[in-house]
Amino acid sequence: MSYKIYGIKTCNSVRSALKFFKDNNIEVEFCDLRKEPPSSKEVKFWVDKAGIDTVFNNKGAKYRDLKLKELNLDDNGKFEWLCKEPMLVKRPVVVFDNNVLVGFKEDIYKETFK
Repeated sequence: MSYKIYGIKTCNSVRSALKFFKDNNIEVEFCDLRKEPPSSKEVKFWVDKAGIDTVFNNKGAKYRDLKLKELNLDDNGKFEWLCKEPMLVKRPVVVFDNNVLVGFKEDIYKETFK
């Protein structure tokens, strides 16, 4: 099975996820969202699998900087913003076996990837 992780190296959740995979000898492909923004097709896959509110990070600095709360975005608006601003993606996004897992919770990782 192949694992692809989307995130940024400076994100603590991404670092925790990468450490988990390394500690468990699971090989992953890392995609830096800053250097390789996801395509709208990839974002749609994530949203279809995990839900727009799981993928869309409304607690991060980018969300506050862009003042998106004031826009009161609907799901289509959130999707459009995810496609044009990858820093709004909740991290990490792990794609594996036609599935998507968003964020890092060690107990869920242990259950899912062992």
